[in-house]
Amino acid sequence: MKNYISVSRAEDFENPKEKLLYRFLEIFPGFLSWGTLISAFLLSWLAPAVVAIFIIIFSLYWLLKISYFSFHQVSSFKRMRKNLKINWLEKLNRFNNWKEIHHLIILPMYREEKEIVESSCQALIDTKYPKDKMIVVLAVEERAGKQVEEMAREIQKKFSGEFLKFLVTVHPKSIPGETVGKGSNTAWAVKEVKEKIIEPLNLEKDDILVSTFDIDTKPYPQYFACLTFNYLTVENPRKCSYQPIPVYNNNIWSAPAFSRVVATSGTFWQMMQQERPELLVTYSSHSMPFRVLEEVNYPNNVVSDDSRIFWKSYLFYDGDYRVVPLHYPVSMDAVLAKGLKRTIINQYKQQRRWAWGCSDIPFLLFGFWKNKKIPFFQKVSHCLNILDGFWSWATGVFLIFFLGWLPLILGGEKFNVMLLSYNLPRMTRNIMTLAMIGMFVSAIISLLILPEKPKKLGKSKSLSMVLQWILLPFVLIVFGGIPALDAQTRLLLGKHLEFWITEKTRL
Repeated sequence: MKNYISVSRAEDFENPKEKLLYRFLEIFPGFLSWGTLISAFLLSWLAPAVVAIFIIIFSLYWLLKISYFSFHQVSSFKRMRKNLKINWLEKLNRFNNWKEIHHLIILPMYREEKEIVESSCQALIDTKYPKDKMIVVLAVEERAGKQVEEMAREIQKKFSGEFLKFLVTVHPKSIPGETVGKGSNTAWAVKEVKEKIIEPLNLEKDDILVSTFDIDTKPYPQYFACLTFNYLTVENPRKCSYQPIPVYNNNIWSAPAFSRVVATSGTFWQMMQQERPELLVTYSSHSMPFRVLEEVNYPNNVVSDDSRIFWKSYLFYDGDYRVVPLHYPVSMDAVLAKGLKRTIINQYKQQRRWAWGCSDIPFLLFGFWKNKKIPFFQKVSHCLNILDGFWSWATGVFLIFFLGWLPLILGGEKFNVMLLSYNLPRMTRNIMTLAMIGMFVSAIISLLILPEKPKKLGKSKSLSMVLQWILLPFVLIVFGGIPALDAQTRLLLGKHLEFWITEKTRL
């Protein structure tokens, strides 16, 4: 039994040696990030010339990285636009068995407004896929109160006739061993729908695809047809998850500028990741075979359930599991609350929750230590990728914007009279200016993916969609590096993050 794939923290282990090792691995990400920043500060004082050379090399590395990502971003954007024009339902007609595929859509909710939940259900109806092959589960939390459950029943009554089945599940509160949040709610919903619908109807479990969506997720019209086509054509489809591109267009015209930059940056990151399928991990709204959920079990004891279900599956199947990029979008909400202050706080907490994905690092490293069947080079590749990702997230922005000045401030007179100290700020400034190509590429693509502007908004709003990218340095620091360091510091200190639900508001 691979019991280690169900752990969430060091305290879950009974074996003292395993507990100690896992605790060390929890400390490692924060230690690496803080060690980098503290070392940069100390060496700027003790060995400024060495740091200056490192800064130049790091800046060149960053320029190459931005160029590499920009190339993938443009390529992914072109593929997404091409896929949006394809009639996927028509392409399915070449398969005799495509109508045997059923789609189970799970929508975990808490206390969202009725309008938001209904709009997501309506988006499912508007998709171009047979509704008699779709099962919708509205997963309610008992702790949200009776009023929310009653609202869910009203929505069920309104939409149940549109689908094969429409089920409302109520996740009990205070189940021992669970972490409050989307993961535990989804795990309960999977169990309920299996007992109440799938087994009574005798549906073939290998022909069911499960889409775990956030409550604000609106799939584009041919999402399920595109998903089904990929499922029927990719190699070994039952050992794959399927990842769309999240586009935060539901309320993009209403969200403040900083929230738009954060949301759009998230979209672009996922676009780039779709071009590197060997390193792609499930994120937010995604789809996977029901059989995998039945065998692996959806994680109910972690905050970052979206990525953890992939890593659980990867370890369970001894590395024979991957994510298929769909290059097809689903639309979601940018962070928007009632008032600017609440929006800022919500945005920070959302980014910190996403950054809590660093808790996958000890889970994965420990899993690689336990699992001897996964090829060594696969392990090395995934380790380097996940470590680089979270290390760069927590340190990159500080190294870029501040490290270039530290040797000049702390290096003393001996360093400041060197030619290197004179050229350092100029060289880094020129390199970073070239790196701004990434920002221009992002600005252009952000305009191309915008939905139609509401008629009530003037031309100044369109202009703000361009000027918003001036905020990128601020956004990278306040809603990038700081929450990432916050999350890794909490993991380092053993203060595990609890799930925090992002408030959903539309104006």
